[in-house]
Amino acid sequence: MHIRKEVWGILSVFILPAGLMAQGLNVAKIDEALGRSGTRLGEVYKLGFPRTDLHVTLDGVVLRPGLALGSWAAFAGSDTNATVMGDLVLLQSEVNSVMANLRASGFEITAVHNHLLNESPHVMYMHYMGHGTATDLAKSLHSALELTKTPLGKPAPPAKVPEPDFAKKVEDVLGRKGNFNGGVLAFGIPRAEAVRSGDMTVPPPMGVAQSINFQEAGAARVAATGDFVLIAEEVNPVISALEEHHIQITALHNHMLNDEPRLFFMHFWGLGPVASVAEGIKAALEKVHIQ
Repeated sequence: MHIRKEVWGILSVFILPAGLMAQGLNVAKIDEALGRSGTRLGEVYKLGFPRTDLHVTLDGVVLRPGLALGSWAAFAGSDTNATVMGDLVLLQSEVNSVMANLRASGFEITAVHNHLLNESPHVMYMHYMGHGTATDLAKSLHSALELTKTPLGKPAPPAKVPEPDFAKKVEDVLGRKGNFNGGVLAFGIPRAEAVRSGDMTVPPPMGVAQSINFQEAGAARVAATGDFVLIAEEVNPVISALEEHHIQITALHNHMLNDEPRLFFMHFWGLGPVASVAEGIKAALEKVHIQ
């Protein structure tokens, strides 16, 4: 997968405890356990598990997996002392069996909730954290995924979609370059300050960057979703900025248990003319302490 340097160049700059940085990860063992390969983002190794088995619609828009249906796992540390964090996209019928399986493997469940409203079928999102050897963590995660209908074979490359006109228009409004892949224009925008969980500094690719995704939704229209990563005093200014631009707030909650500063994740749904939706996202980002 091609990732523009402008996006991930920032995301790859972070600090981990010295013990976690010393040896790094043997990613071949992780790949073997999970049946696919991922992408190195600095000291993080991240793998995606898009729910290509699902046909989810919202407001007449068929959601591409990269827009809102991508399970993922991000590993950091060493082979013998690894941390994995991630988010699983689940049908309601899959939630409790997956949770029980992860808990039996020693994983912490840090959140279970919605990200969207009124989508069909309804999907839930389970955030998790695990500590241990990298191979054991990967095997446990694969065992949990086997309880779902998530495709686990080596994924076929996403169909090449020519970069549409809306991509440059959105980038011009936001003043940033995104990554266009699989029909989705994605932005990962880190907070300016470091985020910690316990004794670990959590790098942005492990889920603490603003995640802003766009896909085409008809002539001169886009759908946008994702989440803003906010401290308490930013929450209501961002709500107001989004509402002023007719972007719906669909969820507000936590993704971690012991984060510092305490973070609130605000999910949203925007649908409309390209410039209008992009201006709404820009207005909200101006209320957030970002890089």
